[in-house]
Amino acid sequence: MIKPAPDKPVQGFDFDHWARLANTDPEAFERERAAVVSRAIAKAPAASRERLRRLQWKVDQIRRTSPTPMAAFMRIYRMMWDSVEGPGGLIEALGGEPSRPADPPGEVVPFRLRREPR
Repeated sequence: MIKPAPDKPVQGFDFDHWARLANTDPEAFERERAAVVSRAIAKAPAASRERLRRLQWKVDQIRRTSPTPMAAFMRIYRMMWDSVEGPGGLIEALGGEPSRPADPPGEVVPFRLRREPR
């Protein structure tokens, strides 16, 4: 994969435009974002479009139900890594082993009810 030089913007992507739009008119930003995503899916091979539409729906639902943009990012990021390293993921499909162990189970800490004096 060829990466652009750090000082050169990705061709066709105007970060300043998108940042300005997001800050000044979030509704217009969402409309434009949805249109760009729809066009990208429409350009994909026909055999991939339904899977891409479903994936975008899932991403949109994560964004919609997350309390903050950072929370949405973290959930989407985790979903991406699960698709690479998780069961049935890319690494397994290629016959490899995950590069990092699964997250250890968390410790359940019991809480005692604290009774307020009357």
